[in-house]
Amino acid sequence: MFGLVAVTNAEKVILERIQEKQGQIKEYLKNIMAEIALIIRRSEWIDIEKMGVRYMEQLLIVEDDIGLNQGLCKALKADDRQIISCHDLKAAREQLLCGGVSLILLDINLPDGSGLELLREIKENMPGIPVILLTANDTDLDIVDGLERGADDYITKPFSLSVLRARVNTQLRKQASNHKNAPICIDLFQFDFEAMTFYAGDSKVELSKTEQKLLRLLVENRGRTMTRGDLVDRIWTDGAEYVDENALSVTIKRLRDKLGAQKYIKTVYGIGYSWVIKDE
Repeated sequence: MFGLVAVTNAEKVILERIQEKQGQIKEYLKNIMAEIALIIRRSEWIDIEKMGVRYMEQLLIVEDDIGLNQGLCKALKADDRQIISCHDLKAAREQLLCGGVSLILLDINLPDGSGLELLREIKENMPGIPVILLTANDTDLDIVDGLERGADDYITKPFSLSVLRARVNTQLRKQASNHKNAPICIDLFQFDFEAMTFYAGDSKVELSKTEQKLLRLLVENRGRTMTRGDLVDRIWTDGAEYVDENALSVTIKRLRDKLGAQKYIKTVYGIGYSWVIKDE
């Protein structure tokens, strides 16, 4: 017969600490999953709905007034949005280390310091996160100070919740647009379609407008086969009634040669072309 093993005091302390940390670990994992969903969402070639991954916007509210904080959480709640509430700078800094934050509502006057100092840190280390300042001060000096430190918008107390919602949604739309137009980096390639700059390794590559259109279609749909007919229809959209059947083949060859992308631009015989992803 096996008897019960006595648990030492030291082991009890360890078990208690593990139990205390469980809630924090769950919250951390939730933040990690939100960050993974954000990365997937920005990769346009992945159908996140088919993968069963749902992107969640994450709003960080830093406001020491408990009643106002709760009101903001309720007013901004949405099915595809996670609201995280903090009441001081310390908690906000800890939350930011977890990543995944989409937007920050930041009060200027906080119990452990000025929100403007946290604003400076955010814009130095995470400039892509929009910050809306909440302030009871409506003097020009306070407003200018916040905007010069990098705030994307501000709103003075008291304020209309409908106006706040509109400003939050505006900043989130801007952020989504910026992500969509961000440069695409694949292995040694970097393609910036907004700036029309294209690099293969350290070498800048000059592409014609037609080659740029073709490249964009391939890389934004990488891993998928684009049919010849679809590519022709979407590249030559100038109303031409007739396009030489060899035009696409010639453009594909020029693009491969200029980028040195023979291993990336794959011919799917009888169908079309695809940009090959790793391990395909």
